[in-house]
Amino acid sequence: MATRRQFIKISAAGAGAVVAGAAGLRMLAMEPGQAEVLAGQQSAALRRIPTYCEVCFWKCAGWIYNDEKGAIKKIIGNNEDLNCNGRLCPRGTGGIGMYYDENRLRTPLIRTEERGKQTFREATWEEAFDYIADKIKKISAEHGPECLALFTHGSGGKYFTTLLKALGSPHIAAPSYAQCRGPREVAFQATFGETVESPERTDIRDTKCLVLIGSHIGENMHNGQVQEMSDAIDKGATIITVDPRFSTAAGKSKYWLPIKPATDLALLLAWINVIITEELYDKPYVEKYTYGFEYLKEHVRNNTPEWAYGITTIDPTVIRETAREMANASPAVIIHPGRHVTWYGDDTQRLRAVAILNALLGSWGRRGGFFSPESFELPEPQHPPFPEPKRSWRTEFPDLYKLADTVLANGVCDATVPDPSRHCQFQGWIVNGTNLIETLPNQANTLAAIQALQLLVVIDTMPMEITGWADVVLPECTYLERYDDIRVGPHRKPQIALRAPAAQPAHNTRPAFWMARELAKRLGVIDYFPFEKMEDQLDWQLKQVGSSLEEMLRLGVKTFDRQYGDLYFQPGQDVEFYTPTGKIELYSTTFADAGYDPMPKYTAHEEPPPGFYRLNYGRAPMHTFSRTSNNPNLTDLMDENSLWVNPRVAKEWALTTGQYIHLMNQDGKRSEFPIKVRVTERIRWDSVYMVHGFGHDQKKLERCYGKGASDTNLITKVHVDPIMGGTGMRGNFVTFITDVAGKEVAS
Repeated sequence: MATRRQFIKISAAGAGAVVAGAAGLRMLAMEPGQAEVLAGQQSAALRRIPTYCEVCFWKCAGWIYNDEKGAIKKIIGNNEDLNCNGRLCPRGTGGIGMYYDENRLRTPLIRTEERGKQTFREATWEEAFDYIADKIKKISAEHGPECLALFTHGSGGKYFTTLLKALGSPHIAAPSYAQCRGPREVAFQATFGETVESPERTDIRDTKCLVLIGSHIGENMHNGQVQEMSDAIDKGATIITVDPRFSTAAGKSKYWLPIKPATDLALLLAWINVIITEELYDKPYVEKYTYGFEYLKEHVRNNTPEWAYGITTIDPTVIRETAREMANASPAVIIHPGRHVTWYGDDTQRLRAVAILNALLGSWGRRGGFFSPESFELPEPQHPPFPEPKRSWRTEFPDLYKLADTVLANGVCDATVPDPSRHCQFQGWIVNGTNLIETLPNQANTLAAIQALQLLVVIDTMPMEITGWADVVLPECTYLERYDDIRVGPHRKPQIALRAPAAQPAHNTRPAFWMARELAKRLGVIDYFPFEKMEDQLDWQLKQVGSSLEEMLRLGVKTFDRQYGDLYFQPGQDVEFYTPTGKIELYSTTFADAGYDPMPKYTAHEEPPPGFYRLNYGRAPMHTFSRTSNNPNLTDLMDENSLWVNPRVAKEWALTTGQYIHLMNQDGKRSEFPIKVRVTERIRWDSVYMVHGFGHDQKKLERCYGKGASDTNLITKVHVDPIMGGTGMRGNFVTFITDVAGKEVAS
């Protein structure tokens, strides 16, 4: 049985690198003396500053150490933080590379030629702000402020959200909703009346059975979950992994189910069938808390393991065995909802099946299943009410995506492409911390939208693909150089965490709070930013709850007692769920009222054409999407991706490990750069696999330019979820172009 340390080490090795423990990152390209410090030879002169990580959404709290000259030397976890328990992952410890990256943006830029040519002049902040403000005023006057939109990922988005709402625009789009987690949120809300939250409310540390269906814990390095999964393994928990690929998690599993891609819903329905027909469900829980059991029982009557076998290729015996494993562990069982769940266009219904299965096993609100999280409520500074928007993106899609509860990034993009039928074609985008070129599927559509804009502002720390298309680029300082909002994410206990600057902003960079406030001055909405300095706002907020900035600079993290009930349901407790029936809805009245199937049904998906293979993609523990592929401390661990190819396929195509090839998708779209082949039994013959985030064509990213292939570049077919607008991106197929002489990089 593997220990936690062994598991984390294996996690990194599974993606082609060796990392000795979550915080044991081998760092290169360091400042003088940094290696010694990281090896534990700390100088007494080092001082520590609290922070929480911005390299991924998990936002682990930690301590930054710098020397007497102010040079940042290392980052470690904060022992009091529930998100990381004092241990950072490779990305967290490697975050220091963001600060020292010589390719980072240094000063504001204003475009001098047509979009996409990467031709800019350096500008002062005043010039940049005046340019932006003039354009926003023009757009607002001619089209209305509703034709301005914000795309955001990261802490700075809150301040630009305030700015746009103050101007009268409701169009705040986080690509992470429609391109990642949205289907699970809608599905679980419809079932339980609550969402999964982030970090997820999964009680992995106490589970007896963890089912991962398309969830790659250990490769996605969601820190707390990796640690808890390791603890669960140490305590003998059963791990069931459903994946066409033998992932890192599959290597730690009792059962690996190498499912045929696009058939996951059939397997879930078969599991539900077994749980019901063999009466393995939690009868008291189902009777007390659920609505629609008899409807569900009839609905899945024909979804037998034998039926599923012909679809999934999973042996009926294995389907029954794994269902019984879940039932034996009940209620300490988790069918994990996952992240990046936008696969095939029926994703909300697939996640409904996940939610239903958890409900049948009684895991929601139970130890070892799903706990009830609690967040700390911090008062917000007072400002005038936001003006009421006159129009919404929904005007353009009146009968679509009825259950989407936030603005869709792809919806804004679609409504920006010129179309005479549009009531509000978007005219201005502000893009904060997200590389839309590599984030949104169908790059041609994204570029068509960008070319139609009057204004594109990009705020980022690095020159990503999207910055090359901007009218104005605003260089944000890294999270190591700024204050940001207090972290108040949900967990077993409410906590707050402080991010404070460990150094002055390098070069001519600035924090997002300052940028948004300066623009607010020019646009006449400064009243929405009552504090001139972020630290003054933080101190005011903290003093309202009995703390202070001084205290948080000392503690970094502060934990509070729960105020709203227990972590788990108590025996016999009456619980009212925030659904129309007040029950866990196995039969969704919300879906039925909106005109959607109230219970999930399996529908077959398109098969790869002859000579093509389904393109699957995923994560590596040392990288976060495309954001970190140029990081000087993380590229040493993984500097390019590879293409996993089954030996059967490799033999047919005469492919060998280490060979460079190009890929071409079903629409004739060719990968811009070659990718290295990895021949392995760990992938089904009908699929190929690569890590997402490589194949950058931005030449200013000197370390990662031309390294590997971009999966996003090959995603031209998108199956949009009709329920909430999620973009299903796994319906694309690729074939091989082998006439590549060595490793070539486009000039």
